Formats: sequence, C-alpha cells, structure tokens
Amino acid sequence: MLRPVFRLSYSFSNLPRAVFVFRRYASTSTNTQNIRNIAIIAHVDHGKTTLVDQLLRQSGTLKRLTATEQVMLTPTSSSASGVTADSTTDGGFVTRLMDHNDLEKERGITILSKCTSINYKGTLINIVDTPGHADFGGEVERIMSMVDGVALVVDATEGPMTQTRFVLSKALAKGLKPLVVLNKADRLTTRIPQVESDLFDLFATLGATDDQMDYPIVYASAKQGWAKLEAPEVGAEEPAHDGTGMTPLFDLIMNHVPPPTHLDRTKPFSMLTVQIEHDPYVGILYLGRIESGTLGIGDNIHALDADGNKVGDGKVKKIFGRTGLERVELDSAAAGEIISIAGIKNGGVNVSLVSPDGWGEVGPQPLKTTPIDPPTISIFVYPNDGPFAGKEGTKLTSQLIKDRLLKEAETNVALKVLPGPTSESLELRGRGVLHLGVLFETLRREGFEIMIGPPKAVMKPDPENPGKMLEPVEECSILVAEAYAGTVVQKLTMRKGEMLLYENTEPGFVKIEMDVPARGLIGYMAGEFKNDVHGEGTLNHIFKGYFPHKGAVDTGRNGALISMVTGESSGYAIAPLQARGTMFIHPGTHVYPGMVIGECSKSQDIYVNPCQKKQLTNIRAAGADEKIVISSPRIMNLEESIAYMDDDELIEVTPKSIRLRKLVMDQNKRQRITKAKK
Repeated sequence: MLRPVFRLSYSFSNLPRAVFVFRRYASTSTNTQNIRNIAIIAHVDHGKTTLVDQLLRQSGTLKRLTATEQVMLTPTSSSASGVTADSTTDGGFVTRLMDHNDLEKERGITILSKCTSINYKGTLINIVDTPGHADFGGEVERIMSMVDGVALVVDATEGPMTQTRFVLSKALAKGLKPLVVLNKADRLTTRIPQVESDLFDLFATLGATDDQMDYPIVYASAKQGWAKLEAPEVGAEEPAHDGTGMTPLFDLIMNHVPPPTHLDRTKPFSMLTVQIEHDPYVGILYLGRIESGTLGIGDNIHALDADGNKVGDGKVKKIFGRTGLERVELDSAAAGEIISIAGIKNGGVNVSLVSPDGWGEVGPQPLKTTPIDPPTISIFVYPNDGPFAGKEGTKLTSQLIKDRLLKEAETNVALKVLPGPTSESLELRGRGVLHLGVLFETLRREGFEIMIGPPKAVMKPDPENPGKMLEPVEECSILVAEAYAGTVVQKLTMRKGEMLLYENTEPGFVKIEMDVPARGLIGYMAGEFKNDVHGEGTLNHIFKGYFPHKGAVDTGRNGALISMVTGESSGYAIAPLQARGTMFIHPGTHVYPGMVIGECSKSQDIYVNPCQKKQLTNIRAAGADEKIVISSPRIMNLEESIAYMDDDELIEVTPKSIRLRKLVMDQNKRQRITKAKK
C-alpha cells in the first residue's frame, strides 16, 4: 500500500516546512543493481559538506527557494557581497544542509555522520557525509561497514593531510575502492601534479592493493558546482568545463562504486546498527544497512551484542528509507538498503538486529563490528560544589550526570565512561579536547552544572619494559607562514616533539610534520598556537600510536591571579591589577575566593581583591578623578579553558558561565599543601 509521508529529517525554525517537504510515497524494496552506497571522506575544510550540497542540488532533490523564502533565511549582514560567511543561502539554495546540529552551525564543522539519498537515472545513491576533524574519527570508523565505496575529497592546494591518511587507511583496510575528488581546482594556488604524486605515495604507503591503486580522479569545484575528468588549466579565472555540472562525478559513482549484489536477500534478516536517531512520534530509530534477507512491518527482531548475547527485542513498527532530506516510510526493505527501524527495545550502536528464525542449528549470530581506535585523552567530571552551585543550572546531582553520560556513551562510540576516584566522580575518555569539549558544551545547554578536571593523556604499561609507561603520540601537520615557523617548531620541540618534514608549499608558507606527545599538544593548540602564528597557520593532528614515555613536558604556563573575596568585580580594582598580568574577567563579574580571574606575569600565584571599590567621603575633592583605562580581558571558550588549565585547577561549567577555579579554594589550606610538597 502506498502512503504519503510528510516527515522531514531536519527542520529549519525560521522557514516554512512546505519549502522542503515534498509529497513522497512509500515504496517496495529497491533492486540491488540500482543501489550505490558511498561515503564522502576527507580532511577538515576540504569541502565534503559543500560537495554534498551540490549533489543534492544538481540531482533535483533540493529545490531553489523563492525570493520571499530567501529573504526569510538571509541574515542581516554589513557585507557588500551577496554571499557572506554567515549566509544561509547561496544562489537560491540552502547551504550546509547536512550540518543541522546547533553546534555544527555555530562552529561551521561537521560533528556527526549523516546519511542522505538521491535518485540519479533510476539508481538510488545513498551518501554518508562524515566529519573531518580527528577528534570525531569514531564517526568515520563506524559507518565504513555501511558503504561499498568512498569518495576521497582532497584540497587541490593543500594536498593529503593528517586526517586524509586516517580516513583513507580505514577505507583501504575495509577493502573499499576509493575514487578521488580533487576539490577547489578553480583556485590559482592549485598544485595538481604535486598533489597527485603525494596521493599516489600515500596509497602506496598505506599498503593499497593493485585494484585500490587504480583509483579514478575527478577535478571539481564544489563551490562553483562543476566536475570534470581532465585537470583544468592552472591560473585560469574560469576553468573551462562543458556545462555538465556534477554529471562526471555522478557517472563515476555509478561506474566505480559496486552495487551491494554480494548481499544475499534469501537469507534471514540481519543488520548492524551504526547510529541511533530519535523521532518525537515513533521514538528511537536504529539506522544501518541490511546485510542479509528482507524486513517487513510486524516482523519480530532480536538485538544481539558483539558476544552474541540477546540484549533486546521487539516488533518492527516503522521502516524508513530516505529520499533527499526526508524520511520515507516503507512497507518493506531488503539487503543493501540503508534504513531506520522503529519498535526495537534496548538496542544500541554496534548491536546486531537479526531475525530469530531461519538460521538452523547454529542460531542467529552477531555481525562483525568495525574496531574503533582507543581514546587518548582522559578527564574527570564532578558535580558542581562551588559557592555559586545551583544558581544557573537545573541538573546538579551526580546521578543525573552519570545517567546522561552513560546514555551518551551508547551512541558515541569513541567515548568511554569509567568510575572516578570518588563515588560522585566519573572518568571520561575521548579522542581529544574538541571531542570532549563538544560533549560538555551539549551538557551545559541541557541545564547541567559540572566540574571538569585537567585533561590527561591515557597511559599504558610497557609490556617489554616492566615499570615503564607508553604514551599516545600524535602526528601533526602544520601549515604556517614562514616568518612564524621557527617559533612553532621551538614550542613543539620543548613539548618533546620530533620533526619529520619541513618543506615550502604556497608562496610564503611552509608545511611542517612533527610527532608530538598528546599531552604536549593539550595546552598548546587552543590558544598559544594562534598567538604564535598571528592567525596565519593551521595545526592538524591524528593519533599515530603508543610510544615510550618521553619525560616531563615544559608548558611554560605562568601563575594565576586568584580572587580572595566574594562579590562583584569593579573597574576601580581591575585597573591596577592589569600591571600584574592578563585579566580573564570584565568589571561586574561575580567572583568568589579561589576563582582564577587572570594569568600572572610571573610564575607564582597571587591572591588579589578584584571587588575593591573607591571609598566615598563627604569631602569635596579639589581635582578631577583619574580616568580608569581597562584593556579587553582574555575571554576563553570551553575548549580553550580545558587546554589552558593547570593540574591543580577545575573548570566550573554552567548554562551561563565558564569559570576557572583552584581545586582547593581556601588560601591558607593551599599554602599548607604547597609547603608540605616542598
């Protein structure tokens, strides 16, 4: 039976729903020969999401907005240009449709893997958009089992970077045959011959097979909306193309990505869950690709963990496929299709959904899961016990925090939640400061108040040298202006970094590759690196492996300016304190004893009174008051605060504030502890 469906996966609050919701009808299973499952993988900012936008536009899936609808979506901007950095539309089309999460929109990055579908010449092409940051590499790893091919997007100027190596290694290990998209080929700074040579070397280094080495290359500009099989002329203002748009890329996907014909539809149903979605009408949805058999409404399903133990069951209530941005309700689905299932209880990520019957004497068996790289950073989380606890948040208890983090760990495969040193604390392990910082930012927006301890690298005992430890080492790729390269190399060398490569790339810029311990990068990337390169540089890193501990790391962190009173800071008190160091607060900020309000210009901590006010008298002054001049304070976001904090400090995170404080807030008690250590 055909049923019209008007559900939309992603909504836009300031746009009428009718703009994106097209009339769709449920359908039967798609023939295996007419299915292509492909993932878009790349380093950060190489153009994955923009490329997906163009594929949606040129396939006819995404419709052009009317003039009235464009006015509703276009933000106020002082720019004279028609398209600005914060524009929601481009040429009448909504941009960055796949990045629908609030944090993704604000930061301009992809955090979660997301699936969409287009129909091209009668073939259903399922496209998975993946993150480019190394901290969210777990999102890339878990979707590899869902696709039959990958499109490796590489910047035609930058060439392969650290995350390019990571995502390509995962695709090659899975046996997938990549196709390469050299994006941003319209730029004057393109280095196409050199980038092609670097890519070939990368494939060879990663141990690609002969079939995988025979990868096709398409040259594209996702922003301009064209792709071609021949390299454009370097330096041309308008690269010549025949007006076919993205057709060469569509045809390459059709010819190079194999259909999932190896999956048997005659066997009982089985599917590996790779993602959990939530729907306000039908509840939890389990997303994955059907590995065998067929599925219909009302079928009984069992959920098995990796060891084959039954963890849940249920009857299928709804089956959803995708057409563009919509969920399309289906009566049935078969092997090779990517679907979402509703009606199963107690499922989870990397849980196998299988039919209980038809497996013979062996019985249903779990599907093989993709191994996930281990976390490298550890942070302890506590409930807020500061003087201002409970004033801004609504979720305060350790039990609420524990339940929320355990729920997050069910879907965030790269996150591990372990017991902490006390009954009220928890240890979180993740891929990096950004990975955990996004989680903490999500918690504070949900009304939680938490305390965050300093980040530490996850160490392992050395099996070959008893009593010694192994530490995680990151492979760093740095693109920086040549004038500031020396400072960056010096700082990373102080943090036990080892240089592997130093070469000129673009005019005036150099590319540096170094191996740096993860603990050495924690305090450098967020703020200090930006100051060292004056905004003219990028630093990307990826986990390389565990190596012997390299000794103490000198971070060069100065002491802190610590408040010794409770109250509201004043400009009168802050003005003379500026000579002592850099301030972190504005006048009018509420402070308490033990709160860090600035960085001292010397190595020791100093207790100060930021709340002192000018004493008023009834005696008329002969001269005018001295004018108070206050410099702008250094306001750090959550990730910068985590990277900056010292071992004896905590971060108080609430829905409205981020405060840095000492672990022991009492001044006298801290002094006694310091003396005892000496």
